[in-house]
Amino acid sequence: MSHSTVPRSGAEAADETDKSPVASGGATGPTGGAAKRPSGKLSLRLRFRRDRVLLLMTLPALALVLLFAYVPILGNIVAFQDYDPYISDNGIVSMLHSPWVGLENFQRIFEDSAFWDAVTNTLVLFFLQLVLYFPIPILLALLINSVVRPRVRAISQAILYLPHFFSWVLVIAVFQQLFGGAGILSQLLRQHGYDGLDIMTDPETFKYLITAQSVWKDAGWGIIVFLAALSSVPTDLYEAAAMDGAGRRRRIWHVTLPALRPVIALLLVLRVGDALTVGFEQILLQRDSVGPGASEVLDTFVWWNGVRNQDFGYAAAAGLVKGVVSLGLVLAANKVAHLMGEQGVYKK
Repeated sequence: MSHSTVPRSGAEAADETDKSPVASGGATGPTGGAAKRPSGKLSLRLRFRRDRVLLLMTLPALALVLLFAYVPILGNIVAFQDYDPYISDNGIVSMLHSPWVGLENFQRIFEDSAFWDAVTNTLVLFFLQLVLYFPIPILLALLINSVVRPRVRAISQAILYLPHFFSWVLVIAVFQQLFGGAGILSQLLRQHGYDGLDIMTDPETFKYLITAQSVWKDAGWGIIVFLAALSSVPTDLYEAAAMDGAGRRRRIWHVTLPALRPVIALLLVLRVGDALTVGFEQILLQRDSVGPGASEVLDTFVWWNGVRNQDFGYAAAAGLVKGVVSLGLVLAANKVAHLMGEQGVYKK
């Protein structure tokens, strides 16, 4: 009798069936019971089941973002109204019953010379801070990273990061004691026969004063970001560069800076998107000392017209214009980052 005619037991037949591709999950059809798609990606349903705990954990944060970031966007309708908050104690009711004026508030903005002065001051401060403030955390991070002794590195980082916790009131008070009319610098000059200086009330140097205050207060925050990026650079790259004869400067140029480039591109995109926000509280506290001609920016312009003058529709229109322009700047800067080969805020 040939081997093909030998009857097989039920156990052997079941064992052979278990080894078949369909039973082992090799089938990719709708009835094959496969857990993955042909491309190797999990289906949306399976990914939801796998990450359901993480998704539930993000719900409180998502609710806060929706409540405090997206719901207030609906208030931009005030920009198209002659909004009167005293119609009702309920702000929504006041919004519904305020007269509709269309684009009248925007027309007033574009015809207002004070608005364009605020735009000019905002852009000047932005470019000045971009040139003078943005590179300083990078240079300080490189300097701290080159320190060999960990204790000295930790102390230096703590000293530079400490002003970040100071309020703007304290920062301005410190600068007043140093550079004001009765400050230390002015007193030293008078003791040596020179005229005193009052930088705090000089409209010509106000933009440099604002930049110096921002550098002193927030440079330490940027150092942490760049030091974290530097810590991820493999030491093998430095060792290989040193074996090839590269000195410290060439190692920084060819190893360190290329490793920092993605972080620099991301922060630069975010900074460009925040170009029209140059420090509301900082400038508002010093607005009266130098006058609105030198200190008025878009944020203080919106506050002055909306809160002080109670022209809410006009102020809302100015804020809406600022938001739209900022969004355009983010998209443009992110496109430039893509052209440079970096990811930016989001991928292509």
